[in-house]
Amino acid sequence: MNYAEFKNKTEKWPIIFSQDLMPHRGDKQIIRNQLERWRVRKLLIKLRRGAFLLNTTDRKGDPSRTYIANQLYGPSYVSLEYALQFYGLIPERVNDLTSVTTRKTMRFTNEIGTFIYQHIKPKVFRAFKMLKDETGLVFFIAEPEKALIDFFYLNLNKLQTEDEKIFEESYRLQNLEVLKMKKVMEFAEFFDCDKLVRVSRSFCRFLKEVNR
Repeated sequence: MNYAEFKNKTEKWPIIFSQDLMPHRGDKQIIRNQLERWRVRKLLIKLRRGAFLLNTTDRKGDPSRTYIANQLYGPSYVSLEYALQFYGLIPERVNDLTSVTTRKTMRFTNEIGTFIYQHIKPKVFRAFKMLKDETGLVFFIAEPEKALIDFFYLNLNKLQTEDEKIFEESYRLQNLEVLKMKKVMEFAEFFDCDKLVRVSRSFCRFLKEVNR
């Protein structure tokens, strides 16, 4: 297959996975070598092993980073700092796209950005929703309260259960009227972690104060 044929075949694919190009019979290494040559020529952008984008000139449409995050490593959903920014709960711009997964912790850095995946137990891999990006592609992201709880859980060593000021002064949480205390506590209890429940109760007291 020459590049023109390859482009015509894949220009509408949001992400090109090499496994989708492999022949049922024959030498699969030939395909891998060809993809690598096109990558070197800047015709392809490598996202991770076996996953590529066509270059910006040749592809039809630009998949969002949230869609790419879901596809690169799964099962996963966008959460933690990136989701908190997505919902306007923190003021800072978050460049790294953060997700949680039931698989081992992982990180990929490519031309599109850095994609970070933090491990959580399968029983707490829940409370996320499906949205569509600007191109109509589906991605999964934590509900606002679950993004917060995932963040607390994975930063428990930095949190003191009695220090309510940290939520405003260190993490600069804002626009908190969108959060529901009942959901915050419900999602915290998924984890069966006493410290997380105490931190979440402390946060709910802080939330009650700021929402007066």
